[in-house]
Amino acid sequence: MNKKILENLRKGVFIPAHPLALTKERKLDEKRQKGLTKYYIESGVGGIAVGVHTTQFEIHNPKVGLYKPVLQLAIETIKEYKLEDEIIKVAGICGKTEQATKEGEIARDMGYDAGLLNLGTFTDEKDDDILIEHTKEVSRIIPVFGFYLQPATGGRELSFSFWCKFFQIDNVIAVKVAPFDRYRTIDVIRAIVETGREKDIAVYTGNDDNIIIDLITPFKFNNKIIRIVGGLLGHWAFWTKKSVDIFNEIKEIIKENSPIPQEILTLSAAITDVNSAVFDANNKFSGCIPGINEILRRSGLLEGNWCINQDITLSPGQKEEIDRIFSEYSYLRDDEFVKKNLNKWIK
Repeated sequence: MNKKILENLRKGVFIPAHPLALTKERKLDEKRQKGLTKYYIESGVGGIAVGVHTTQFEIHNPKVGLYKPVLQLAIETIKEYKLEDEIIKVAGICGKTEQATKEGEIARDMGYDAGLLNLGTFTDEKDDDILIEHTKEVSRIIPVFGFYLQPATGGRELSFSFWCKFFQIDNVIAVKVAPFDRYRTIDVIRAIVETGREKDIAVYTGNDDNIIIDLITPFKFNNKIIRIVGGLLGHWAFWTKKSVDIFNEIKEIIKENSPIPQEILTLSAAITDVNSAVFDANNKFSGCIPGINEILRRSGLLEGNWCINQDITLSPGQKEEIDRIFSEYSYLRDDEFVKKNLNKWIK
């Protein structure tokens, strides 16, 4: 891995989980797909994750045939900005070992820096060693970004002992903690300290329901302080410019070791409320992806909120919830920034 990329990863950066731009016919909309990447780059992100949950796991199906084209569009756009040695490029990796290693090879050969390894395919596997051997096989191809995905969106429960084994794998370089569960979040962080890898493995929040609290909390185990240094989040796929500004403000507060302002805690609650509407918490997150796409549609970045799976749509009442947070939290939106640049990004 490029030394500068690794330094940035460990320092902690802002990584949005890249959505999928589709036409009404549910075909890849290449102009808008690249337009989204340009939006993220010009918003000031430090990385981009493609082929992940927000990009729709269906693209990993060979019959859909979109995994390689979608990854390629993101890389091409990053190269247009001449930022391939600065922006961290993360590719989602799914499936059993044969599929996962093949996807790792595709991502590596394109120039991706790490693979976000989804273990959801092993939902019924009770032997942790099977998952560990799977991870080792992928790590021989591409550096691994661990991923604790909540069961409600396709993940599985993973024990503290599993994570202790996982973090002993040399080419595991980071982990996205996204169980939406404080107990399990602590399990992951404690396991890093337990295995002595706290200087090697960068911890990123994927807890879209608790972003700011994750970022401002110093965790202490065995008299060692460890922090969640950045985020890899679907929530950061919309209103991105404002979110980057908030992230940079938090990083500055931590750097200066300043007291946490009351306003930051109030902001934390506001962001969680926004996430509840967009991610469709009222319906066990079933409208999460169309919710993100709906926000992007309203700003003009996407043509519609469509998903590859036509059964995945906004849930009953979700539109009204999105209307509410649109009005309530106008200060979190970046509509003017998008409006000013939209024609430049999508052409």
